[in-house]
Amino acid sequence: MNSLPGNEILTLAIALVVAGGVTGLLAGLFGVGGGAIIVPILYQTFIVIGVPDAVRMPLTVGTSLAVIIPTAITSYLAHRKKGAVDEIALRLWALPCVCGVVLGSAVATFAPAALFKIVFAAVSAAIGIRLLVGKSEAALSTDLPGPLPMRIIGFVIGVLSALMGISGGMLTNITMLMFGRSIHQAVATSAGLGVFISIPGAIGYALAGWPHVSELPPFSLGYVSLPGAILLAAMGMWVAPFGARLAHAIARRRLELAFAVYLLTMSARFVVALVW
Repeated sequence: MNSLPGNEILTLAIALVVAGGVTGLLAGLFGVGGGAIIVPILYQTFIVIGVPDAVRMPLTVGTSLAVIIPTAITSYLAHRKKGAVDEIALRLWALPCVCGVVLGSAVATFAPAALFKIVFAAVSAAIGIRLLVGKSEAALSTDLPGPLPMRIIGFVIGVLSALMGISGGMLTNITMLMFGRSIHQAVATSAGLGVFISIPGAIGYALAGWPHVSELPPFSLGYVSLPGAILLAAMGMWVAPFGARLAHAIARRRLELAFAVYLLTMSARFVVALVW
């Protein structure tokens, strides 16, 4: 890996600290682990330090999942204290979601770098457009579907989350809103599911990256950058409880619009990376 001058190291450190703070705020506000924030920033960081393109995206995704672990746990516990978590939905989703994450992590061992970019760009764009249009309250039903459809949904959320480096919060939020649950219950339950996604996901990417250790930056545990994960997670864990309190006190539409614009911007960024 190329060495960096002091001013670039300082700039990168500041960017990671800021990203960690935003990650924690999003974890509390939206029940998401902040992967949509972390992935683009880490990707740019790894470009600057010279990580090869072949391993850059899986390293980004694996590190993002590792960062999400403490923020997801902190956010879930904060929401659980308020009694907002749908424990039945969480139990139905937990095991299938873990299985989906294992499959997604296994795909990381042989998938081309373009696959990660395509999945991130496509899902981010779809969610961003939905938030921008503001149809989240147009529910398909007044209640969640039966156990089998719920488990299938959980599995799909797990696979997509593992490939995108997210906690599944965005996907879980929209699913629950489509089936008539309140935004606060959706956010709280999403935070809980993030725990079941981030832990096996980070472990899977750490194992998947072992054959590529010679191409990875120093202090990487497979496809997990330990310095990046620790710095981002420390800030995220500290800020997450503040976000959780805000989630139960403020209107969400402006935040949804801002997040939608961000998702669409990041989706476009990865489309450009695919083309060029």
